[in-house]
Amino acid sequence: MKNKPSLLLDFQRCRKYSVNICEPLAIEDYSLQAEVFTSPTKWHIAHTSWFFETFLIKPNVKNYKSPNEQYSVLFNSYYNAVGPQFPRNRRGLITRPTVTEVLEYRAHVDEHMLELLSNELTAEQEYLIRLGIAHEQQHQELFFTDLKYSLSFNPLFPTYQELPQKLQQQLFSKHTAQPLTWTSFDGGITEIGAANESFNFDNEGPRHKQWLEPFSLANRLVTNGEYMEFIADGGYRRPELWLSDGWALIQKEQWQKPLYWNDVDNVLHHYTLHGNQPINPDAPVCHLSGYEADAFASWCGARLPTEAEWENAAQSESVITEKSPVLTPKPLQENNSATITQLYQECWQWTSSSYSPYPGYQAAQGAVGEYNGKFMANQLVLRGSSCVTSENHARASYRNFFYPPDRWQFTGVRLAKSQ
Repeated sequence: MKNKPSLLLDFQRCRKYSVNICEPLAIEDYSLQAEVFTSPTKWHIAHTSWFFETFLIKPNVKNYKSPNEQYSVLFNSYYNAVGPQFPRNRRGLITRPTVTEVLEYRAHVDEHMLELLSNELTAEQEYLIRLGIAHEQQHQELFFTDLKYSLSFNPLFPTYQELPQKLQQQLFSKHTAQPLTWTSFDGGITEIGAANESFNFDNEGPRHKQWLEPFSLANRLVTNGEYMEFIADGGYRRPELWLSDGWALIQKEQWQKPLYWNDVDNVLHHYTLHGNQPINPDAPVCHLSGYEADAFASWCGARLPTEAEWENAAQSESVITEKSPVLTPKPLQENNSATITQLYQECWQWTSSSYSPYPGYQAAQGAVGEYNGKFMANQLVLRGSSCVTSENHARASYRNFFYPPDRWQFTGVRLAKSQ
């Protein structure tokens, strides 16, 4: 197979990186889980191996024997066609297998995957391997988001990764804010969706025509300083700014600021994977729910973009592929007001678009068809990528999706206006 050497290398790099990002953790941190929607690191490490074992090794490697057949239940996420799953809200109770046993399971799976990769692969097998790699890269991102959420409850504000002092000052010290400007787009008939030139998830296609009315898009993301103005103007106390469900949620949960913001000696901080840090007013505001993003846009006299508007604007801009070592959104250093900046690498950007299938979409046959299609209800699309997203997942057609109340992901705001 022509692509097998690169496929083997991609597989090995992905598997190695998953283990490398766990190195700063103590063994007990592998089982941290703060809420039902997050998962322990140990579970992520095991589940990504389960995916390769279930969809590639068991159907294709003769006489394969799993280290423990009960792993098929423990580490199945949501694939009903495969069999039962261990309840998500109890993953933090999985004390066995131990971390050592999980890593042994992972090595066992890798050994048999290398055996499979040494053979001639069918087109279906190649696609499933690429899907498995992309799936694991998504879980690498979830590793950071879930770990940050779990560590944030500790009053000691644990640091996952130390930053050099110079870089820390650059990130968390105030700079001159770049002005927010608007770029206009004529609208009309455009095309969105993946063009199938390389791997993409099934929900990114088919590519299709879309009508857009004329619109404008903000040149950068909303900053912490701008969101502070929203709070100071009573943003969390003004029901006219909020969608009904959002207003009910903030009343119930008593939200008054973004997730991870906290006061230390009367100075506003936010918890990051680099420790608890003073908030830089010029860095992108992050960890907002879809409801908070929408309310802020209303306060500004603007709105959230549709996913078609976002992709239409992004198609003419460069994709930044270099992965930054910084695990928190960075302030904008340079700006060209004629271009759209911060599309990638800082925060996922909420849109007003419901997550639904594109015209002509068909889920894959079999259990793997549950990967995306069955979630196309009651969620909103986010676009771009974040500071913890795998570098090759940043592309104009990528469709992330979360429920409007969710805010433990690295989610921010880009404003739009109708012309």
